[in-house]
Amino acid sequence: MTAQFTLSAFGDEIADDVDEQLRVLHELDIGYLELRSAWGTNVLELTDEQVGRLIERCDAHSIRVSCIGSPIGKSPIDGPIEKVVDDFERITDIAKMVGTDRVRVFSFYPESDGLQAERVEESITRLRLMAEVAIERNVRLLLENEGGLVGDTPERCRALVEGVDSPHLRYVWDTGNYPQMGFARSVDIGWPLLAQYTECVQVKDCRITDGTITVAGEGDGQVRELLQNLRDAEYVGFLALEPHLLVAGQRGGFSGAEGMKMAADALRGLMAETGCVEART
Repeated sequence: MTAQFTLSAFGDEIADDVDEQLRVLHELDIGYLELRSAWGTNVLELTDEQVGRLIERCDAHSIRVSCIGSPIGKSPIDGPIEKVVDDFERITDIAKMVGTDRVRVFSFYPESDGLQAERVEESITRLRLMAEVAIERNVRLLLENEGGLVGDTPERCRALVEGVDSPHLRYVWDTGNYPQMGFARSVDIGWPLLAQYTECVQVKDCRITDGTITVAGEGDGQVRELLQNLRDAEYVGFLALEPHLLVAGQRGGFSGAEGMKMAADALRGLMAETGCVEART
């Protein structure tokens, strides 16, 4: 078996309008959409009618949904768990409608920054509840690393995934979030800890010196090194473009059509350098 990489992209990085998102992805020969928002509405707030329209537009452009980029877990760790579970159940309904079994989630905000280590067990408890729902509904949770959340470092991300101990919770490696929080050598440190749990990669990059978000390979996220490790591990899965080149916010980012093209070209260039074979759709 050899490694095989499939490109996907967060369409709302291109435009609010779904047809414009899909048109650009089609032009870039990217056959999968990471669904975070459509027509300016977060995926969690989409109505059944809007989801139906989205499915029609994806079919028209021959593009499939690879993953739900949900906001689940980007909330206070002491908030009502009933609301979290209700929202997660709605997200799984939408995932089933659009034909994906992958749902991105987060690890909750502690009461204040610096309390991450003290809130690992509470985060595990909450993620375990979602993993139980995921088992019932046959979806997979992909836990993303991000600064400010409990799962901010490779060590804590590993502790969370191992603590939940479910085949329905795996890890999605965001290559830009570690350097954005000033974490250097994230792949050198994180790969030995997280390799066996990594099921998806979200691709952006960031320079630690000034916080500038860049295309892959121009920052300190060690994207090249991660691709080499994935290649050697015979990874088969998605590289999801999330460039954040113009706007980077708590609930998402924006790059525009030209920014997405730049990000795709940069990633494909790194893939060619490292011998990573793209699966074309």
